Formats: sequence, structure tokens, C-alpha cells
Amino acid sequence: MKLFLIGASGMIGSRILAEAVSRGHEVIAGGRSPEKIATGAGITPVAIDATDAASLAPYAAQADVILSATSPRFSGDGVADATALGKALIAAATEAGKRVVVVGGAGTLNLPDGTPVLNVLPPEIVPEATGMKAVRDMLAESGLDWVFFAPAAMIQPGARTGSFRLGGAVLVSDAEGNSAISAEDYAVAFMEEVETPKHTGQVFTIGY
Repeated sequence: MKLFLIGASGMIGSRILAEAVSRGHEVIAGGRSPEKIATGAGITPVAIDATDAASLAPYAAQADVILSATSPRFSGDGVADATALGKALIAAATEAGKRVVVVGGAGTLNLPDGTPVLNVLPPEIVPEATGMKAVRDMLAESGLDWVFFAPAAMIQPGARTGSFRLGGAVLVSDAEGNSAISAEDYAVAFMEEVETPKHTGQVFTIGY
């Protein structure tokens, strides 16, 4: 497939980019600083403003699927940043008539007892999680073909094991209560969803 990846230089986005090209896909890799995006066969780095639908539109039109791995951490206002990113993504995808697969946030999920993760987050993380929850709700109301894939509570660079568990809107944790996933394994599951849609119009998550 030809994919348009927004946020291709980030911690998660760069792993999705690597996984996508390893599977033979062609990727238009967008970011604010294209010089920070990995280069290689199948990768076309482009400069974009992820908060501007007009900046995204030309590349969205060329792609089979739009992938969003943006982080709402650029102005200091997590709610405003996430909302701006979500609105631009939805507008560009709607104009292009394309499917979107979005890197969500664990703060949008629930704990096994039904408590929203948002209720137990440190105060400094609440705005970003609130913003991502708003993006999820915007997608649900957009009429698009969408997927919102929330990582585990802890996601960081690590091993690509290919062994993990998927869940719905409830945080996936191990027997000790730890919720974690490597960015590499997250990228595996992300690309599996891109290639073989199983959660259209849904939130789902991952963990060990």
C-alpha cells in the first residue's frame, strides 16, 4: 500500500515507519522537520504542519490509508494541541475519502474496574489525555473509516518480540499490574491493523 504517515520522526512514528517499509509498503513520511525522518527505500520525507488540513491534503489524496502518530505536546496546552491535530486530520481525511488509523493515548481507556484512567493520572498528564479523548470522540462523530489504537500505559523503545495481547477500551496489564509495550511491538500490531482491519470504528489497545 501507499501510506501517509503523520508524525514520522517521533518515538512511535519512527517505529511505525520502519515496520511499514519492512513489510514492503511505500510511505509518505510527514513531519515538521523532515530532516529528522529516516531515509531509505520506500520512504518519501515531506514537511507538513499537522494542524493544517491544507498542508495534509495533497499527501492524503495520494495515500491508500492515513496514519497519525502525532503528539499534542508542542504549545504547552495539551487539549488545544490535540484538538487542532484532530480537526486537521479529520478534515484532510474527509476531503480525500480515506481511512485513518490513529495512535491514541492510554489515558483515554478504562481500568478493569471501570474507572477511567484519566481519573488516576498525574495532573501534568491530564490535559494531553483529555485532548486525546476529545480526538477519539471527534473521530467517532466524523463519519470516517477510523481506528483509535491506544498503547499501554508505558510505551518506550525496546524489543520487537511479536508477542503481545490486544484489548478493547480497558487497559491491558500483566499479573503484577504493569501495563507496558515496546514501541516496536506496538508498531507490529499497528501495521497488522492497517493491513488487515479488525477494529474499524473502534478503540483498541495493547500490552504484554
